[in-house]
Amino acid sequence: MPYLFKKYYPLRNLVFCAGEGLLIFLTFCFVHYILIGNYLYFYYLPAHLIQAALITLIFQICLYFYDLYDLSRDLTLTETATRMTQAFGLGCIVLGGIYYTVPIVITSIRIFWPGYVAICCIVLLWRWAYYFTLKKRMFVQNILVLGTGKFASDIAREVEGKHDSAYKIINFIGETDVEFNPHNVPVLKKIPDMVSYCQEQNIEKIVLALDDRRKKTPTQDLLQCKLNGITVNQGVIFYEGITGKLMVERVDPSGIFFSDGFTISRWTYMMKRILDIFLSCFGLIISLPVTLISAVIIKVESPGPVFYLQERVGEKGAVFKVIKFRSMRQDAEKDGAVWAMKNDTRVTRFGNFMRKVRIDEIPQMINVLKGEMSFVGPRPERPVFVEKLTEDIPYYGIRHYIKPGITGWAQVCYPYGASVEDSLRKLEYDLYYMKDVSIIMDLMIIFQTIKTVAFKKSGQ
Repeated sequence: MPYLFKKYYPLRNLVFCAGEGLLIFLTFCFVHYILIGNYLYFYYLPAHLIQAALITLIFQICLYFYDLYDLSRDLTLTETATRMTQAFGLGCIVLGGIYYTVPIVITSIRIFWPGYVAICCIVLLWRWAYYFTLKKRMFVQNILVLGTGKFASDIAREVEGKHDSAYKIINFIGETDVEFNPHNVPVLKKIPDMVSYCQEQNIEKIVLALDDRRKKTPTQDLLQCKLNGITVNQGVIFYEGITGKLMVERVDPSGIFFSDGFTISRWTYMMKRILDIFLSCFGLIISLPVTLISAVIIKVESPGPVFYLQERVGEKGAVFKVIKFRSMRQDAEKDGAVWAMKNDTRVTRFGNFMRKVRIDEIPQMINVLKGEMSFVGPRPERPVFVEKLTEDIPYYGIRHYIKPGITGWAQVCYPYGASVEDSLRKLEYDLYYMKDVSIIMDLMIIFQTIKTVAFKKSGQ
């Protein structure tokens, strides 16, 4: 099965994305071929293939930036057409810039616009067919959930609550009703012959989701299923694979002790540091005009310093001062530290703008150059809050065993929030990142962050 960073990506979705790219490429090639004829097309074939590949790449990146590859959302065909038009419009602007800079790859208007119209029609038809596939729940794996308590409901929310779920729950096994059961999946108290039942129902996977595993675990039945080719998964591991986060409240300490993760090799550590230095130097240079303009506006709008230094807890618990552009009034914390919040009245008008587009984060690249932070990692929290969160949330202290980051897995996966509950949810993503940290994952998070900032999506 296709896994990336130990997160399961349905093969069906990967085929959809790859198929759409192939369709865009072949459609443009076909239109090009029809319009210029057999001889000219094949005489300049390499150039034509490069032109089609460039259009495919730019259009698919723009579709991604407009969340059209987030298949968990149940979009109507009208919403899809609207977003697709916006995405392809942006793609045309980007291509215009590329054609101006590199004229050798330019496509003539006589070819481009008929190809564009054909691509719009083909992609819309392709997506209608895929949405039909999702609605009918085709090409999914049938699973059996052993349990009916809160744990089973949490898993059901991730399986049955998503539009593009690659799984379908056939039955729950337990004594009580399930809290989350939107499709009214049958609940069985007991299955006399679990192997035969699974084979009859074409069940490929059994998920062990008992709230108390010490009671009523049908060990022999599960063993027989395993020996007959039916996959048996621990609920925590299954949940991690489909969500990209660790279920903190149910993680067993042995799951951390014996895990292959939660360690960073010297090679990865060194490469992360090189990437941090390169990105920080590059980022500080290209953002210099924005930095200078922001500094002037901050100084004019409200009295006080341009930069705001605040103590945060870093790697291995070391306290350092994070550098940010001041986005609040100078007396914002005269009554003591409080959680940040949406629509915070302490935030200045320009400060609110800076937060939306993340300008206030630019000076943190200085912290990265100093080695106090990394570009990617758990967000650093204030000492006064860390003390409380460590008491309230299990394993919270683990997140301090790597450098904190300007952005992170929790920031691109979880919406804005500042409370103990939000910190728990973010910790689930932070621990997942720590378990599977790699340079490739860092690059993916940075790319996702650019998308989040460019489209002003909420995140913290």
